[in-house]
Amino acid sequence: MSKEVVIHGRAFESFLSEEAIRRRIGEMAAMIADDYAERLPLFLPILNGSFVFAADLLRAYPAECELAFVKLSSYRGMRSSGRVETLIGLDLDLSGKDIVIVEDIVDSGRTLSDFLPVLQTARPASVAIASLLVKPDALEFPLEIAYRGFEIPTRFVVGYGLDYDGLGRNLPEIYQLKER
Repeated sequence: MSKEVVIHGRAFESFLSEEAIRRRIGEMAAMIADDYAERLPLFLPILNGSFVFAADLLRAYPAECELAFVKLSSYRGMRSSGRVETLIGLDLDLSGKDIVIVEDIVDSGRTLSDFLPVLQTARPASVAIASLLVKPDALEFPLEIAYRGFEIPTRFVVGYGLDYDGLGRNLPEIYQLKER
């Protein structure tokens, strides 16, 4: 039996369970730990959407790490605005650091495609992307995503940090827009 929620008058159906998400995050944390053995990664979550994923990923990460945040935005409602805004920037020296960007979802790839060149000017030792969700059929900008939680179809999703006009971030699992 499928669970359903209504947000802003639109119906969403259960898509990824809380248990499946937590299990996959544990696997991702282990993979990152293996790849960064003997190094101190700086996890860089992109706010607001990745805050839940980032918290669980860091709790599952079995080694020392650092944490900083950046806030970028390209969405209004259910659609990308087509331009990326930096709402909160970084205020620390990133040169020589091994950075793991933590993203909730990679859709078109525009946000990261615009942000990565800016990040590279800070001269980090390395940059990798960890995204809970990836929509491969929606990618318009080439990105190397080293750590993928789930590849999903190009349907709008909410929950587990992802929102629809500010609502739904608190849902413990991920829901997709129900087809009519």
